[in-house]
Amino acid sequence: MKRALDFILALSAILILFPVIFLVAVLTRLYHGKPIFFKQTRPGLNSKPFSLVKFRTMKDAVDANGHSLPDADRLTRFGKFLRSTSLDELPGLWNVVKGDMSLVGPRPLLMEYLPLYTSEQARRHNVRPGITGWAQVNGRNALSWEEKFAADLWYVNNQSLALDFKILVMTIIKVLKKDGVSADGEATMSKFTGGS
Repeated sequence: MKRALDFILALSAILILFPVIFLVAVLTRLYHGKPIFFKQTRPGLNSKPFSLVKFRTMKDAVDANGHSLPDADRLTRFGKFLRSTSLDELPGLWNVVKGDMSLVGPRPLLMEYLPLYTSEQARRHNVRPGITGWAQVNGRNALSWEEKFAADLWYVNNQSLALDFKILVMTIIKVLKKDGVSADGEATMSKFTGGS
């Protein structure tokens, strides 16, 4: 039932929001150049890798040695706007249509984090990752990693269609308020270095 609803709602959202998606694509090309999409391999259901798609929010700036500059130095003004409004996440609707993601679930993190999880934290991969989730509506990047994982696991243990609907409504409110977009002192979120 959840997969069918994800497919129908995500496809409907793509069709309804197509003018917005097209406009953001044009502006991303104008401000950031090519490519307009940011693609990265992330772990999905049962840790199976998939290619996450978002609008680019950073420029490919490097230092004298060819290493990428910190996120804060690469994140553009337009990129900050996309993140604060969550418009950068719109291409992720295609990931939902394809079945890589759900509308609601733990956010897909980096592949490099997989060996760092405790066995309990790894249970976040027992469900499809989501565009939004319980952690996102309860603090987003303002949460510590421990708080974020606790919220993810609470969702895994308590998931239901009613809870998903509640999270979607709360997400809309959070996006309008622009709450918890980044962690204190970070452009986005500090790197996860291991479970305790």
